[in-house]
Amino acid sequence: MKLQKAYVTQRLYDTCAFAVVRVPTIERGCEIAEGLLAGGVKAMEISYTLPNAGEVITGIKERFGDDMLVGAGTVMEATTARLAIMSGAQFIVANCGSDEVARICNLYQIPYAPGCTTMTEANHALEMGAAFIKCFPISNVYGSNLVGLFKTPTPWMPLMASGGINLTNLSEWISKGIDCAGMGSLLTKGTKNEIAQNAAEVRHIIDEVRSER
Repeated sequence: MKLQKAYVTQRLYDTCAFAVVRVPTIERGCEIAEGLLAGGVKAMEISYTLPNAGEVITGIKERFGDDMLVGAGTVMEATTARLAIMSGAQFIVANCGSDEVARICNLYQIPYAPGCTTMTEANHALEMGAAFIKCFPISNVYGSNLVGLFKTPTPWMPLMASGGINLTNLSEWISKGIDCAGMGSLLTKGTKNEIAQNAAEVRHIIDEVRSER
């Protein structure tokens, strides 16, 4: 039997990179998923900034099954969290923290990654059962230097970076110890083949740096 929360959390760590996706149609979501899988990136977050997010999650899961890990993003309150889980979301990511969302995710054994800016917020999120601490919006502000700020006093803290990550600085993020990284346009724009090429480069960087640690 798969322990759902542990299984998905480990898969997120293993793939390390995931695409942050906002798309108007299920078809485009599936096209992005095909490119990601071809390049070796096996996770994607569907943002609830668009009203069709639940339909896109369901459509991708129906087409790709367990090959693609599909989560929900920008989940700010418990109702959206439950709707996302019912649509098939396997992990929940947010731009902020919510105790109510944490409780829903724990109840259904879904990994939760709330957005945190301070150590106090991050520690509280861990107390509430967060699988990852999403460094948001400070990933864009501080860059990879923030990894040490959090991990020096709390080396066990699982960190997710989101914002400001690209092919030029990804190796620095990984070498400093980030556990998971969300990327937008790099892994979602262009044709399926262009997405596959970028995903393959992301996969190569992650595997190479991790093999040296």
